[in-house]
Amino acid sequence: MDASPPVSHDMSHYFGILRRHWWVFAVLSLLGLGIAAGVTSQMPKTYDSSTSVLVTPAGQDTNVSGGRTKGEVNLDTEAQLVRSTAVATGAAELLRSPLPPDELAKSLRVEVPANTSVLVITYSATEPAAAQAGSHAFAEAYLRNRERTATASTEAAIKALADKVKQLSSTLTDVNNQLARVDRDSPQRPNLESQRQTTQNQLNSLNGKLNELTTTTVSVGSIISDARLPSRPSSPNTMLNLATGGMIGLLAGLLIAVLWERLDRRVRSASDVTQAGVPVLAVLNGRSAPRFDDVLQPYGPGGRTFNRLRNEVLASLDRDDQIVVVTGASRGSATTLVAANLATALARTGNEVVLIGAHLPESMVEIAPIARIFGIAAKPGLSEVLAGRAPLADAVQQAPRVPSLRVVTTGGTAAAGGLMQSQALSDMLATLRRQAAFVVIEAPSTSSSADAQSLASLADAAILAVEMRRARRPEVADAAEQLRRVGTPLLGAVVLPRIEPKAAEELPPPRPTLAPPQPKPQPQPKKPTPRTYGTGTAAKNAAKEKSEPKIPAWLGESDADTRIIDVAAVAAAGRDAAAGRDAAAAATGRDEPAAGKRPDRDGSGR
Repeated sequence: MDASPPVSHDMSHYFGILRRHWWVFAVLSLLGLGIAAGVTSQMPKTYDSSTSVLVTPAGQDTNVSGGRTKGEVNLDTEAQLVRSTAVATGAAELLRSPLPPDELAKSLRVEVPANTSVLVITYSATEPAAAQAGSHAFAEAYLRNRERTATASTEAAIKALADKVKQLSSTLTDVNNQLARVDRDSPQRPNLESQRQTTQNQLNSLNGKLNELTTTTVSVGSIISDARLPSRPSSPNTMLNLATGGMIGLLAGLLIAVLWERLDRRVRSASDVTQAGVPVLAVLNGRSAPRFDDVLQPYGPGGRTFNRLRNEVLASLDRDDQIVVVTGASRGSATTLVAANLATALARTGNEVVLIGAHLPESMVEIAPIARIFGIAAKPGLSEVLAGRAPLADAVQQAPRVPSLRVVTTGGTAAAGGLMQSQALSDMLATLRRQAAFVVIEAPSTSSSADAQSLASLADAAILAVEMRRARRPEVADAAEQLRRVGTPLLGAVVLPRIEPKAAEELPPPRPTLAPPQPKPQPQPKKPTPRTYGTGTAAKNAAKEKSEPKIPAWLGESDADTRIIDVAAVAAAGRDAAAGRDAAAAATGRDEPAAGKRPDRDGSGR
């Protein structure tokens, strides 16, 4: 078998994952929101208050070369000074806080807005008033510390200048004294006058600087925006936490959904069957899918689907191909439904079609599924024919609503074991091949029995019934491989939605395995005695034809020459069967053909 084509997922595949696993996304998203809400409610509330301080140059302020901020003051350095121990100590004194200065500094945050000379001092606390007081205290402590530093620097500069002035004044006095002692014509006088002039100039310069320092007012900065009382907490951010929790839950749901999709190998859509290397012939949706005991009407959505399937099958078969086997990729009733409706669609064309039920029931609820679908007797069937307990003519029954369709039920399951590989089955199919136009075999699934391969080896073509959400992709590929190994052409697959079988009490009973009752009951019923209908006289033959269903001529006469009929039992069974069919028709809403009317080929009973 050719290798399966590489899997390529389009957007519809991901939308399918979302549609199938939406509840996973919803549950985990709600769970994430709930956890986020719970964690947020348990988190302590934090309030922030900010103070803006304009920093002005003072004293000996200098900016390092290549600093991030421009101007005379390096604001990055000042931001670090706000966090210093000296400023924290001053803030603790202002707050009268028992906490160590280092602990207070941990709640502090300093920012420098771009292209400004402003420091934004933010303090965090568990109470709004504490946050406001802390921000203002640190700003005030910083300005005081900066003022003290600038004042000390100015005083030190004044003292240094005063000492220098004193020294120069003493030097000038000595020079003046020397000039007073020398003559005007002395060669030392020009040198002393030059020294006096230089000293005088230096003294004048220092006096000017000293006067400037002593008269300058120290201005280190000011608060331009004082701290305000915060009205709402800055942390926790409820909306942000809820959005984060919901997003984490959504991502977790996506991960679980993708992992689930990877591990779940069940067929979800027709594209899964195509990816397994099997072409899709027909797809039945939930609206047109048959029920467990239904044959679709020819003009309904499902009936039209099987009509198209019939046309494709006829176009795919060669001239001498007659036998089509329908098998399933998994257990279930999909094979029975596809085989029954395909055989019905073929018979509606007027061709003689035989449907053979070779799918053994897998539970007591599924006993004689074909018999229940068509309303025919469950026995005798294929098992009795293969075991030699009944002739083929007795096992073939006419479908009540489709005149050209003959059905061979599965029969007794106890006698079916090991008979699907017998020569009797090959001889039976050879006989039906000569007498009927088409033979449809309802085979068991390839995953549950090897009989599917045995039946496929006797057929001319095969159709695979795939039930979504029950069949798995490896089972579909394995079914195609099994059919390839026996040399049976696989026409394609029919994809159906998952079919839930009805309970045993909801299913209509199959027709009793007895001959139909006599049309006229006896006026005085007596103890029933067995009657033997032989072939000796015309009257007996007429009575036999009147009491027994007509057997098609192409099947030949039965090997049994006699039948024993219990008239009273037949009448009782007929009444029970009629009551059961009426009850089933009322429960399912389907109209049964009226008594004495022959149903049309579409099964409508008109």
